[in-house]
Amino acid sequence: MAANRLQRDDDRRLNLEQQKTRAKELLRAVRRSEPEALARVQAHHPQAREGSFSVEHCKLSDAQLVIARELGVASWPKLKAHIERLDRARDAIADGRAAPDRDGPTVHIRCGSDIRQPLKDAGFAGDFLEFSDPLWLGPLSDAEEHARIIAEAAGMSPAAVATKLRREHDELAVAADRYGRIVVWCEHDPYDQLCLARVLAEFVGRARLPQIELIAVDGFPAIERFIGLGQLSPAALRLLWEGRIAVSPRLLALGAAVWDALRDPSPRALHAIAAGGTPELPIMAGALVRHLHELPHANGLSATQEAALRVLRGGPQTVAQLFWIVDTQIDTLPFMGDLFFAAVLRDLQRVKRPPIRVHEDTLSQPWPRQRLSLTPSGVALLDGGLDWMSLDPPERWVGGVRIAPGGPVWRWSKADQLVYG
Repeated sequence: MAANRLQRDDDRRLNLEQQKTRAKELLRAVRRSEPEALARVQAHHPQAREGSFSVEHCKLSDAQLVIARELGVASWPKLKAHIERLDRARDAIADGRAAPDRDGPTVHIRCGSDIRQPLKDAGFAGDFLEFSDPLWLGPLSDAEEHARIIAEAAGMSPAAVATKLRREHDELAVAADRYGRIVVWCEHDPYDQLCLARVLAEFVGRARLPQIELIAVDGFPAIERFIGLGQLSPAALRLLWEGRIAVSPRLLALGAAVWDALRDPSPRALHAIAAGGTPELPIMAGALVRHLHELPHANGLSATQEAALRVLRGGPQTVAQLFWIVDTQIDTLPFMGDLFFAAVLRDLQRVKRPPIRVHEDTLSQPWPRQRLSLTPSGVALLDGGLDWMSLDPPERWVGGVRIAPGGPVWRWSKADQLVYG
């Protein structure tokens, strides 16, 4: 229901000999006291941060540690082990070895279709279930209205969206009876974590459960800005399979609690869960907090709306440029595709004093090429002299929380990290 914003990463560029060469080059640069090399050591070597690092005594092992940590791995031995495991995964795929999930009827559940083909390319044989309901959009208590809002945002027909969502929910409902193993693949953003909660809630209270497993990640070595599983190669996905975990009763209960709280017209219960840190799955707490950032802030804007206006304060941008900047440089936990982001921009224009305007000479262009500028209203919103809710904006939903003018509105305090209303 949203265009794919990820480009698949080619992890074949990560090989041990190349990293050994990089470490030797770094060591030579450090011994020459090159500023860039010293900055890299300062950023990644624990002794350098403690002030006890000596350039004169820098060894190859020190440079190797810096290289490993730059790639997101704790140590050189762990980096070496990771590369060797990737090599084995690539060899297994190339040799056509038996499917990793060959030991029983398996379904792989994912909140999108981005890894459907890569899983096949990696040698997996199980079925694939796309469960991609964008649950940050409500109302979650009214399936028909929920589908209509999604359809409007994504530019699809409500009937097509409703049919798709109904099929996904129906297939999820019977998965426990059809398969001996259910594997959920997700990353750390709100889209995935809210879908994960909904999937887990489906299995709470059932008398009979299959084996339920989870692959949940918030990063991958050598990917500087990890956004999602769609960036990973088939070999990387095969490698992640080795680290899957069994879903415990406590994790199932967390999913059910999040799903109940997400549907609540008050955000307090969801905030309480996030504030507790979700120890059963720590990456979920951050996703819940990011979801709550979509509540109106003090100026009435959501985090996404405010980010867009702040970028435009620096000068005009096309919709495509604006999305790229917000998605890759500003949002710490991006979760919207470009279609949903474009819907946010459209809502910003649906008031009498819109904070953004489309340049007239680009109105006939496809929406990604339309050029936007900030208006005086936008400046006033950013400076705190205007409240977005006072402009009679269109109704929107943050999960089960309705945001509409003319009544009490739940808000998010950035300073206190609390909800109030």
